[in-house]
Amino acid sequence: MKWLVRSVFGLLALGLLGLLVWSYWPRPLAVEVAEVTAGPLQVEVEEDGKVRVQDRYTVSAPLPGVVSRPVLSAGDAVQPGSVLARLRPLRPQLLDPRARAEAQARRDAAVDAQRRAGATLAQAEVAVKDAERELQRTASLQASGAATGQELDRVRSNVQLRRAELLAARAGVREAGHEVEVARAALGATAGSGGPQEMLPLTSPIQGKILKVIQESESAVSPGMPLFEIGDPAALEVVVDLLTTDAVRVRPGMRAVLDHWGGAERLAARVRRVEPSAFTRVSPLGVEEQRVNAVLDLDEAARARVGAGAGAEGSLGDGYAVNARIVVWEREKVLRAPRSALFRRGDGWAAFAVVEGRARLREVELGQQGLLLGEVLRGLAEGDQLVAHPPETLRDGQKIVPR
Repeated sequence: MKWLVRSVFGLLALGLLGLLVWSYWPRPLAVEVAEVTAGPLQVEVEEDGKVRVQDRYTVSAPLPGVVSRPVLSAGDAVQPGSVLARLRPLRPQLLDPRARAEAQARRDAAVDAQRRAGATLAQAEVAVKDAERELQRTASLQASGAATGQELDRVRSNVQLRRAELLAARAGVREAGHEVEVARAALGATAGSGGPQEMLPLTSPIQGKILKVIQESESAVSPGMPLFEIGDPAALEVVVDLLTTDAVRVRPGMRAVLDHWGGAERLAARVRRVEPSAFTRVSPLGVEEQRVNAVLDLDEAARARVGAGAGAEGSLGDGYAVNARIVVWEREKVLRAPRSALFRRGDGWAAFAVVEGRARLREVELGQQGLLLGEVLRGLAEGDQLVAHPPETLRDGQKIVPR
């Protein structure tokens, strides 16, 4: 009996000891697992942008006087020569020699601007012809295998850019001509009697819509005071203010995607230019940031989608907000790893690979880095399993188990 009791107590002690050892024995750490894959990779610069009318015209008061209440309202369509309002010049200023000299100077300046616009148009026409000839040569070379498809795409983009510049130059010639007409009309008014009943019509220089009525009531105005803003709401562009550290990677011709603009689908666009001068903007956190504007053009399909103008269902308008993602680098197939599994180690990168139930530290060399994926140059292979979001307590060789 004594030996039986001792045996029972011995077994109980051994069981308790085993329970203690089991409770303190290190268990495998449950982790999330991600896989190294091969596939396409894009690196994007993402910022908020604003839609604006490409060619905005401001109708200003050419002379001091009293402007009547506007005939039209914001959103109304106008044609070249449509009367927007009427200006009753002030008699003393209309007969003042200095006012007349100023009107003559404005007319001369408008004539010079018209000549300059004509020269710009001639340059644009020559540039279009050169670009089209280059496109023909490149197409012939590409057909014979002497040029790549990328070179042909670049030349085509250059042709589109030159054609857009030609359209802008033609619009500039038309605008300059209208400015000459306005200046001559103002000079003719100064030569008249300047009686209280003499009214100078303020007309639209282009076909489009009134974007904004700046002076909505009858009031006295000074020369150069803006009264109306006019443009074509179907001819839109997108301006995105980028951090200068991101803007250095953006080049004209890069494609972009616009979303979060209110429509269901994404809109395609391309970078037309990055402005050469930066500006300072204070962030919501109170930090001064150096930023620069990048101007994007909607592609043809997107222009057709939003071409109805503001107010139509599913259409963009002047001043609308969008989210722009500019693709600064992309490849069809690269070795890529989730960035959630990568972490800094010294001056380089590292990851924990899952090898036979243990975490093994791997030094990794990365190339381009997207928002969610990074390009792996060295250290990992396709199909490797990695620990996603590795905790700080994870060590090399530690046992792990996938969740």
